[in-house]
Amino acid sequence: MEFKDYYAILGIEPSAGEAEIKTAYRRLARKYHPDVSKEAGAEEKFKAVNEAYEALRDPQKRAAYDQLRAQGYRPGEEFRPPPNFGHGGFGNGQDFDFEEIFGNTGGSGGGFSDFFENLFGRRAQSGARGPQPRGDTRAKFAVPLQAVYDGGSVRIDLNGRQLDVRIPKGIKPGQSIRLAGQGNGGGNLLLEIEYAAHPQFEVDGRNIIYVLPVAPWQAALGATLSVPTLGGPVELKIPADSEAGRKLRLRGRGLPGNPAGDQIVELEVTAPRAADEAQREAYRKLAESFGEAAG
Repeated sequence: MEFKDYYAILGIEPSAGEAEIKTAYRRLARKYHPDVSKEAGAEEKFKAVNEAYEALRDPQKRAAYDQLRAQGYRPGEEFRPPPNFGHGGFGNGQDFDFEEIFGNTGGSGGGFSDFFENLFGRRAQSGARGPQPRGDTRAKFAVPLQAVYDGGSVRIDLNGRQLDVRIPKGIKPGQSIRLAGQGNGGGNLLLEIEYAAHPQFEVDGRNIIYVLPVAPWQAALGATLSVPTLGGPVELKIPADSEAGRKLRLRGRGLPGNPAGDQIVELEVTAPRAADEAQREAYRKLAESFGEAAG
């Protein structure tokens, strides 16, 4: 098993803050998303970016990983985790966590590596704990954002058995789903909901945040662009003279609720790379027209 440098995968420094980690993840997830990227190996890179973000976005996982990384391991180096590394539990003093109960469900893109799972999942293999008393067992459940929007069922693997968990439309983080008789010793299993990371969207309450890249001329002259939403793509009119960071609102396009949330579209003005001399000359003329010295 090879050691993975999650900071290098996201292209950030170990001192990066939460906002910087999110920005790097969002940028790379857009770049390598299998639905849009035509780069060779994009799917594997997309999985690697998802895995790195899943490890670093959670303060407890990140702290445990940082402790391990400080021992001097290098990317690709043979690695064997120490016994009970990162071992921890959730709720009521019971020694359980989501990955241990369900294995790898792929809540944030799926396909986590052996390195990730040995550090953060399937921890029951680290040592026997003996029989657990009957009672409510609690675990966190990372629900895909699309399932929160649509409602319906999500299939999970529970100790080798597949179960369909009904997800109420618009369920909120911190709420629980009760599975009768699926916990320790025939007790109940209480799943505390959290939202799985999404490659395109962030969540703010019931609102969905989406960053839309626009070309300088689209921001300056106005344009109508297709914008993805959880309910499918919609056409959004970009007003003329828009600046980077401007926020446009798609009402009712957020998470279900009473009332439903909105989708907030933040404009990110990006200049495409000049691919030939004609395009470079166009940039020179643009610079001259704005009183800049053309190089």
